Order: sequence, then C-alpha cells, then structure tokens
Amino acid sequence: MTDKPHLKVAVLSDYICPFCYIGYLRLEKLRAHYDLAVNWVLVEIHPDSPAEGKPVEQLGYSKPHLDGLLGELGELAREEGVALSPHTFTTNSHRALLLAEASKSLGAEVFYTLHRRLFETFLVENRNIGDPEVLRSLAAECGIPAQTVALAWSQPDYEQRLQRNLAAAVNNGATGTPTFFIGEQRLTGAVSVETLLAAAKRSLVQSAAAS
Repeated sequence: MTDKPHLKVAVLSDYICPFCYIGYLRLEKLRAHYDLAVNWVLVEIHPDSPAEGKPVEQLGYSKPHLDGLLGELGELAREEGVALSPHTFTTNSHRALLLAEASKSLGAEVFYTLHRRLFETFLVENRNIGDPEVLRSLAAECGIPAQTVALAWSQPDYEQRLQRNLAAAVNNGATGTPTFFIGEQRLTGAVSVETLLAAAKRSLVQSAAAS
C-alpha cells in the first residue's frame, strides 16, 4: 500500500520522438509524489518514413524551424542530464510500437523496461529501431519471448490498437507528441516537471470537488 495520492495520466507518445523521451523522464519524477498510473497511448507520427531511416531534413520542416527544434531539444536534454546522440535521422516506428503494445500483456515491469530501452536505443545509442533485428535483440534483452515478438507483428489486434490510439488522439484534439492528459487538462510538448505537478494538483482538487 502507498499513502501517495493516486493519479491517472494518459500520454500520447512515439519512440522516434525525442521530445517524448524528455516527457517520459519528466513524468517519471511525479512518482515521488503520486501513485502514478500511466496509459501510454502509442501513436505513429511519421508512418511514411522508411524502416532503413532517412535524414531529419527530409521531414518537411524548414531549416530555421528544424534548427530551432534541435536547439530546444539540446537544452531540454541538458536540463534532464541525458546525453542524446545527434538527432540526424528518423525511422519508421511501426514495428516498435506494435512490440510495445504486445509487451503490455507481460506486465508493467516488462513493458516499462522495453519502453525505456526503445527510447535509449534510438535517441542515445543511435541504433535504428525500424530494423526488425534491432527490435528482436531488444526484446530478448528485456525478457520478451520470441513468440510475443512474432504475435506483435502478425496479430491484427495490435494493429487495431494503434488505429484506436490514433483515433483517440484525433478525437481529443491532440496536435503533437508528447501530449499529456491529466484529468480534464491537455498539455502538449515536453512541459516542465513543475507544469506536470501543477496539473496533477489541479486534477485532484477538481476530482475531490466533484465527488
């Protein structure tokens, strides 16, 4: 048992989104204050990217906008004390998302181990998580049976989950990743820990007032 307040959070996220990694790290800090229950709503942000990867310059951003995003990312990474590899390429995250969805059936510990390693593998170690062999290696590292990997990439249920996740993102007015839903509040981007804590407090106050 815990005497921490219970807090439900839903997060729209993709493993090829570096700002989602920062958001994950910041959200984890709320565990010091709350009994946190997170629904990771996994959405594919660049479905047209090839599995072999492509330069981030081909994502369609203008150079000034891309430079601004990368500069912001560098600052956020320094704030969180993580050494990101240069973000020069993106990839297709579809198989990684399917694998993560399938891993949820093995329990929270397995899911979170894979969840963290997918972010680290792509964004810190600069390995391509669009490559099925990289994913199989990660799955084995995280204790995920080969059968689960095969089911992740063949069972229609997991494809349907991703479709439902995308529909939920659209229906709830999400405009980017990460997006946090805390109570009635929608927070877009890698917002600060202080912003997350304030939203959590408001959510619990509103919940208490409604009960």
